[in-house]
Amino acid sequence: MSRRILIVDDEPNIVLSLEYLMKKEGFETAVAVDGDDALSQAAEFTPDLILLDVMMPKKSGFEVCQALRANPAMAATKIIMLTAKGREAEVAKGLALGADAYVTKPFSTKDLVLLIKSHLA
Repeated sequence: MSRRILIVDDEPNIVLSLEYLMKKEGFETAVAVDGDDALSQAAEFTPDLILLDVMMPKKSGFEVCQALRANPAMAATKIIMLTAKGREAEVAKGLALGADAYVTKPFSTKDLVLLIKSHLA
């Protein structure tokens, strides 16, 4: 059974490239384009890992992360925050809210794939 990854980002070009990259690596993918969509997709798709943007419409990635961590059914789901907001305070906030990793844009796709595989191992 292939692992499932939910890609949450409101930038279409990033979604397209991440979706292509994840499928190429053999992952099953779903996409959400805002915070509310992320929560409903997470419940329906039951991903093993979520690539979560911070700055999004409706709910921020921080709010989504917090909501997912408060849900016992999603407790084991890995969350990697993917964002242009790379200041120490944002990284600390993301990790404090329960993210498993925090990656700043632009990022190396090779490094991202290695990070995903290590979290799913």
